[in-house]
Amino acid sequence: MARPRTQFICQNCGTVHARWAGKCDGCGEWNTLIEEGTSSGIGSGPQTGRKARAGTPVTLTTLSGEIEDAPRIRTRIEELDRVTGGGFVRGSALLVGGDPGIGKSTLLTQAAAALAEQGYRIVYVSGEEAVAQIRLRAQRLGVADKPVELAAETNVENILATIEDGKRPDLVILDSIQTLWTDLADSAPGTVTQVRASAQAMIRYAKSTGAAIVLVGHVTKEGQIAGPRVVEHMVDGVLYFEGEGGHHYRILRTVKNRFGPTDEIGVFEMGDKGLREVPNPSELFMGERSAASPGAAVFAAMEGTRPLLVEIQALVAPSPLGTPRRAVIGWDSSRLSMVLAVLEAHCGVRFSQHDVYLNVAGGYRISEPAADLAVAAALISSLTGLALPHDCVYFGEISLSGAIRPVSHASSRLKESEKLGFTQAILPAGNEELVGGIWSRAYRPRELADLVVKIAGASKVARGGKSESDE
Repeated sequence: MARPRTQFICQNCGTVHARWAGKCDGCGEWNTLIEEGTSSGIGSGPQTGRKARAGTPVTLTTLSGEIEDAPRIRTRIEELDRVTGGGFVRGSALLVGGDPGIGKSTLLTQAAAALAEQGYRIVYVSGEEAVAQIRLRAQRLGVADKPVELAAETNVENILATIEDGKRPDLVILDSIQTLWTDLADSAPGTVTQVRASAQAMIRYAKSTGAAIVLVGHVTKEGQIAGPRVVEHMVDGVLYFEGEGGHHYRILRTVKNRFGPTDEIGVFEMGDKGLREVPNPSELFMGERSAASPGAAVFAAMEGTRPLLVEIQALVAPSPLGTPRRAVIGWDSSRLSMVLAVLEAHCGVRFSQHDVYLNVAGGYRISEPAADLAVAAALISSLTGLALPHDCVYFGEISLSGAIRPVSHASSRLKESEKLGFTQAILPAGNEELVGGIWSRAYRPRELADLVVKIAGASKVARGGKSESDE
């Protein structure tokens, strides 16, 4: 009898190797190859002595026809419903990832309790905790009396047999996908083959019955969901639960959503009794501001359809080193290098002898290029030592030529700023014009040099002489 053939699969990228090696040829990671059998499971070779089953024809249709909105299950947790696009879609599979201890299980426990209270059948299956541990969390959250069905199981076949018994569940939560294993694969739980096979079995159940499935995934040290990326392609939505250890807020961010937008965020605050929704996150990220501190500019950001105000802080200090430091927290370091290069090349502001530190207050992370103008204003303010106006917001994209490019949703940004008490704004000249309010006191430079002259000129008047940028 021929010996079963084995192969070595990288647990980071899924590359298949014929023999073991210390370094993966696909992703370059070390010590990630695990031996897995090929006699069964997804990715296995053809089985000897087994004939292929005759296929069953399917019905073909056209692109035109009636379109029905996807039926959703609303949790009535507004921040969660916002991110999912209006609630969990029946028959869909959702993957939720996040750092250990960030609050994934807490969020899903609260969502399960909220849905069970509305009369839905909710099944919570944990592969990492015992039932007693889940009950302790429910007591801490104050939802122990909600009719959520619990189980502690890791075998996929046992889970499917359990949830198929009786009424079809409306939502099944599996915490986590890395702990599940199926009899169809011979490898250990957590390997690429087991994760892929287990996820496929649960997704197949969701599509065939109409129950919504939520899979919890571990993340790697780089912040990506552990295991093969093919799982992210298999599911209908991918959510990341983010947060900083030193801050009490949490952000639920959409990465993929087949039934809704992919640029929405939900903001929560972690407390003793679980997660609390934050309806106005601008006040949370603004915190306590000092009107007399230079190097601070307020940026009017957009996350999906939600405007958000955050404070960008910059510190420019003389450097004792031959190569000045460039440290960034909450923004793209390459983007900072570009803004510094534009300021030096087109505005004559030199940073070659200064250390530059940039921070987004509150631990928030910014990804849109509209923050360029606020960053540039904070840098000039710190270099000149002049505090920017306390009631002014900034947004705009800076091009390599020094021009300030228009950005989208200018009206929403200004309305949110005006609602929080801001009376001035600096924005691109190419944006649409509004009437009255904060728009009447807006400064609209076309070039970055115009903004530098405005800030440096005010600094020169305040100092009664030559400013640092003129030296």
